[in-house]
Amino acid sequence: MVIIIELEQKKSRYLEKIKQLRLIDDTFFNSCFDGNIPCMEVVLRAVMGNDRLRVTEVITQQSVPNLYGRSVRFDALATDGENIYDVEIQRSDEGAIPRRARYNSSMIDSREVSKGTLFPDLPETYVIFITEHDVWKRGKSLYKVRRTFEDTEEVFNDGAHILYVNGECQSESPLGRLMHDFFCSDPNDMYSDVLAERARFFKEDEKGVTAMCRVMEELYNEGVAEGTMQGEVRGAETERLKNIKNLILSLGLTAEAAMDALKISKDEQAKYLALL
Repeated sequence: MVIIIELEQKKSRYLEKIKQLRLIDDTFFNSCFDGNIPCMEVVLRAVMGNDRLRVTEVITQQSVPNLYGRSVRFDALATDGENIYDVEIQRSDEGAIPRRARYNSSMIDSREVSKGTLFPDLPETYVIFITEHDVWKRGKSLYKVRRTFEDTEEVFNDGAHILYVNGECQSESPLGRLMHDFFCSDPNDMYSDVLAERARFFKEDEKGVTAMCRVMEELYNEGVAEGTMQGEVRGAETERLKNIKNLILSLGLTAEAAMDALKISKDEQAKYLALL
């Protein structure tokens, strides 16, 4: 009986969290955009300023290993048949640092070379960070980055492009409207019918809600497993705090519920509550 009640309470928390999810939330973005060409076309057309852009393929959360065993997991990779677009959702400014963009760009090239593409035939690549805040603090809605020669500022045409979309700039422009939609928890408030329909599926349709609950459960189990393992091996307060915060942010748990899930004793919970 106790287990049934706990399961019902957990499902209730999941359903409440799903109502609050937005496209700027990594988990929801991945679910909505996985394999969904129309949604990606809405995003890329607004970012690239090209209403005729046609996407041919979209995949989310693909991991690409390198020679040294480290891999990069792309939020969403898309192509229009010629160019490759890596769309990354970043709520934390630290996740959008220049060297992260450089690394993602290089791993896209590595992915292409591993398929047999010759260097002269490498496609144009666009690493696009959609950020919650104005990372560069210049008030622009879109920042475009390319390499240039220092002495002449002539473009070094290597085909690699980096773009930052400022989520704080929500206006009546196509890009501003897109950012508005990315921060909506209610699909009825969105400008784009395409994005609203997709968001509505995962928030209101029985199959979509079930799929999102499954994602939530996986995140919950991963968080518990990681927290338990790291707690046993390291016993570090910083690691435990990180895992507590992750469960609070990703699943909407209370601090106490998150600590219970991580098997933190009642005697220790007061200490972590003071640090949150």
